[in-house]
Amino acid sequence: MAVSREQLKVEKGLTARTRRFRLNQRQIMSYLMVLPAMLVIVLVVFFPIAQTFWFSLHDIDKRLGDRPEPFIGLQNYTDAFTQPDISTRLFDAFSFTTRFAVISVGLEFFLGLGVALVLNREFRGRAVVRALILIPWSITTVVVARMWGLIYNSEFGVLNSMLKGMGIIQHDLLWTADQTLTFWAVVVADVWKSTPFVALILLSGLQLIPADLYEAATVDGASAWQKFRYITFPALRPTILIALVFRTIDALRIFDLVYVLTEGGFGTESLNYMTYQEIFRNQNFGFGSSLAIITFLYILIIAAIYIKLLGNREDARR
Repeated sequence: MAVSREQLKVEKGLTARTRRFRLNQRQIMSYLMVLPAMLVIVLVVFFPIAQTFWFSLHDIDKRLGDRPEPFIGLQNYTDAFTQPDISTRLFDAFSFTTRFAVISVGLEFFLGLGVALVLNREFRGRAVVRALILIPWSITTVVVARMWGLIYNSEFGVLNSMLKGMGIIQHDLLWTADQTLTFWAVVVADVWKSTPFVALILLSGLQLIPADLYEAATVDGASAWQKFRYITFPALRPTILIALVFRTIDALRIFDLVYVLTEGGFGTESLNYMTYQEIFRNQNFGFGSSLAIITFLYILIIAAIYIKLLGNREDARR
């Protein structure tokens, strides 16, 4: 019986797919080697997320003592966006978290890029300077917050004393108790701590750029700005995106600085701090879990956008 061309194409396609999914001994061993790490990731990461989502579908309020925890579906999510008092607070938390991430990460990028460009040059004592510049990043965030809390103190803080000594201000400012100043106080503390991290990543990218490119550009008469525009920045772009991904995700998860410096007051309540308030202080585990999932999805979307940009850049280079 004659076989048509269409049937031959189908059979070839099925054969190709079978070969594609057929694993050799080396591939099987590779998967077995990775399996323990994957199980740890599932237990440490995915299981808590799934459990939090399950809690968010129930009415779990420990303030009422031991009582039934009925399944309410997406009611907690609906309340978060429709209840006037809750939705206003949630949108304010979204606003603060987003503004903080954009401004702090932007400042850290430009300052970190400048520091990285300086540290990439040859000068005496460069190793010592590199070690010193990493000290803020190595300090725990809570310790940094306490330190800046003392600096901002309105009675004996060094910042007010310096500004009054220079004649910039006439009276003490409430850096952590003023609607306008508190936001910038938190931003400055975060920029001071995280700029060295960005500088370190960008410095690693700068050191991968071949020196021959700069020598050829110098021979051609290129200026410093032209070298940066046509050599440094294009070669550094993947590293820049990696630094922005890590720092943006970390900034969107801000909790420590807010908890220590302001306790969420004066317009500095972040998404994570609001979640903490509902779960641990108000003992409303169901609604607090829904806030945790909302925060997780928000950060996941931002991370996906960054990864999409990074993937496009890598595809373009290929």
